[in-house]
Amino acid sequence: MISLKRYLDAAKAGEGVQDEPEESGILPATIAAYRSALSEMGVCGVDVCPALGEELKQSLSESSKSLVATLSREAVLATETGVRQKLQDWGRKAARHYQDRTEEVKGLLIVMARTAESVGERDLRCRGQISEVTTRLRKIASLDDLTEIRASIEKSAAELKTSIDRMAAEGKAAIEHLRAEVSIYQSKLEVAEEISARDALTGVRSRVFAESQIARRIAEGTPHSIAILDIDGFKRVNDEFGHPVGDELLKQFAGELKSASRSSDVIARWGGDEFLVVLDCGRETAKAQTERLRQWVCGNYKVYGTNGLKTLKVNASIGLAEYFRGETMKSVIERADAAMYADKAASHRASGVATQR
Repeated sequence: MISLKRYLDAAKAGEGVQDEPEESGILPATIAAYRSALSEMGVCGVDVCPALGEELKQSLSESSKSLVATLSREAVLATETGVRQKLQDWGRKAARHYQDRTEEVKGLLIVMARTAESVGERDLRCRGQISEVTTRLRKIASLDDLTEIRASIEKSAAELKTSIDRMAAEGKAAIEHLRAEVSIYQSKLEVAEEISARDALTGVRSRVFAESQIARRIAEGTPHSIAILDIDGFKRVNDEFGHPVGDELLKQFAGELKSASRSSDVIARWGGDEFLVVLDCGRETAKAQTERLRQWVCGNYKVYGTNGLKTLKVNASIGLAEYFRGETMKSVIERADAAMYADKAASHRASGVATQR
């Protein structure tokens, strides 16, 4: 998309990009390559998540067709924005899908373990009951004068008891083995859940995890507030110093945010340079906490770049919204987001992020 935009910008300014016939020029080749990339993204989506991949594949195909139908700088920008949004939305849906599947498998394993335990308990009860029958048979046999009958009964009872003892021993061993297997799979699931619940770059919670926590609080009717923090002027950091510096700044910012938060708060990376905090309190208490966060996370950060150590002055805009009973997750997050942008507009800080000292 960058190549397309540069080509169109150059064409708009009257600059010759390449003296070649239109059918063999850079633009048609770039469009074809981008369409091919979109197609491969769709195929990969099907491979990664068959249940949702076709939806992504179809959506990207529509974006590809719209780009060819109307070729202009505006169309390229619109396509770029649309594709980015589609990929982000699909990524979150796929993460939630696999989180749901993980819960289902986890529940199934727990049921298997409980079932096995109940079978074992039943076998042990049967062993006790059969032992009682054996005891009674022996008593009856001892009262009978027919020696052969008594011997036969005693032998049958002994064999029966031996069989039951063996069944109980085998059942116990099988149950212990199943318990061990369930424990191994449960540990693997817990590791997978932890990975999906963490943002890979910053180490704080992921957006999917934050959404699940908000949904749980809404379902239970638990009072809470949502705060959204956005680093002012962060794009300039990437543009001037490169993405590695931007990534390091995000990691440090997330670390400071986590250090200044309470243990009950949920800290998550919401996307890009935005972070979300779930606070289990009303607006007034949450407001005091977010102001404390602002004072803690805003300031100078030392980040190593390709040209050595840099000191970046960081400011952040914060929006806060208290959850109202009956409100949807989307609504409360939208209010917090709107409050964040209002805070950004009202601030007289001049971006401040990319100021090198």
